[in-house]
Amino acid sequence: MTQLTTHQARKPADQYGTSTVRPPDFDTFWAAIMAEANAIPLNPTQEHVPLRSTDEVDVFDIGYDSLDGLRIAGWYCRPKESYLPPPYPGLLIVPGYISEPTLPKSWARMGYAAVGVAPRGKLRSNRSYNPGYPGLLVNNIVDRHTYSYRGFYVDACRAVDFVLSRPEVDRTRIGVHGSSQGGALTITTAALRRDVIACGAAGAPYLCGFMDAASLTHSWPYQEINDYLRLYPEREPDVRATLNYFDGINFAPLITAPMMVYIGLNDDVCPPETGYAVYNAIGGPKELHAQPRSAHDAGRHWVMPRVEAFLAKHLRPAAMSDDSVPTVE
Repeated sequence: MTQLTTHQARKPADQYGTSTVRPPDFDTFWAAIMAEANAIPLNPTQEHVPLRSTDEVDVFDIGYDSLDGLRIAGWYCRPKESYLPPPYPGLLIVPGYISEPTLPKSWARMGYAAVGVAPRGKLRSNRSYNPGYPGLLVNNIVDRHTYSYRGFYVDACRAVDFVLSRPEVDRTRIGVHGSSQGGALTITTAALRRDVIACGAAGAPYLCGFMDAASLTHSWPYQEINDYLRLYPEREPDVRATLNYFDGINFAPLITAPMMVYIGLNDDVCPPETGYAVYNAIGGPKELHAQPRSAHDAGRHWVMPRVEAFLAKHLRPAAMSDDSVPTVE
């Protein structure tokens, strides 16, 4: 294993590794979970929200069913047909660890049918499940069959099914984008729904190299793992064994769609070494943007034109004509 440190000279990107181990039954474990999820009727609903809508964008409060009988909420924003006629490419916007689901009206104005996903524990999806603090990261962490991220990952995948249920969406043009925990969900969703996802953009990906990241940083939320093991040091082998089933690095080889990964080289929340490691593990076409002098924002100010151009290239929203798509060197 490559020794990781945020203070060492940067190595070539392909030389970063972690202590993450891919369990031999990783694929069968997740295949069984997805089969269980696929057997659950989606029961999608949407309610128009005039107060949040504009002359260009219709906003809907949405819901759908997921694992364990939980009802999952979200926002759905699409162009008004008078502004831009369908079909539209679909775009999932997935949330960070401390952020609530976004209202993706700006993406709808660009021509996307965009869902702001609210997996379990997030606002409006926390009626039946709310881990509180310590949070999602360590909830049931010693049992892979009940660990919090089992349902959380599936909730994001079920948002893909919601998008596919919409007749105004082109099923061949579905993308996913988020940063931090959203970066992790971008990776896991692109892996678990590789039959559908056409591209993804993952910023500052969290939940990659869990145990190495916890040892490199004392920042929250990885500090939840350190605090948990301080109280229960004898559980470290079980924690490590569980997390191997949920590590983005182990999902990455399954991805076949084009992926963009962007990281900040001074990120003290999701260490850049783990960002390099998950990028290296991605199986499909990929590009990496490592932003100097950028922390957990991953250089958002400079990189977002690249993100928008990457998504537009692969998803081709009608509102983003050749003249309006950002061009970057």
